[in-house]
Amino acid sequence: MGVSRYRAVTSAYYRGALGSMLVYDISKRQSFDSLARWVEELRANADNSIVIMLVGNKADLVDQRAVPTEDAVEFAKEQGLFFAETSALSGDNVDKAFFKLLEEIYGAMCKKSLESANGAEHLTALKGSKIDVIAGSDFET
Repeated sequence: MGVSRYRAVTSAYYRGALGSMLVYDISKRQSFDSLARWVEELRANADNSIVIMLVGNKADLVDQRAVPTEDAVEFAKEQGLFFAETSALSGDNVDKAFFKLLEEIYGAMCKKSLESANGAEHLTALKGSKIDVIAGSDFET
């Protein structure tokens, strides 16, 4: 999931983050087992309204599955995460996972804006805003 020497660097990315995708390999149990630590780190360093999407990748490796979907669904429910299984190889559900994350981020931003005293001003400021998507491939082993 991540190399320890990058941990100090990654905390800088949490500040101001609106959403995060935690991706694990369904064929490698170890990648799933380390998720609790990553959720904890996200919650400790990011805004409390961050939207977190749990993504089980390599869903095309059916015969090599080491993480049952039920385990991931249960973990996502316990942690309050959104969940999807994808296959980067075939492209299955990849767009859906990203769109779901963006939809939930937008909903959270709108809710946060409406709850603030000057909500209308914030909603107007969001129109046409750019959302940077940072790839985490440099942090993977």
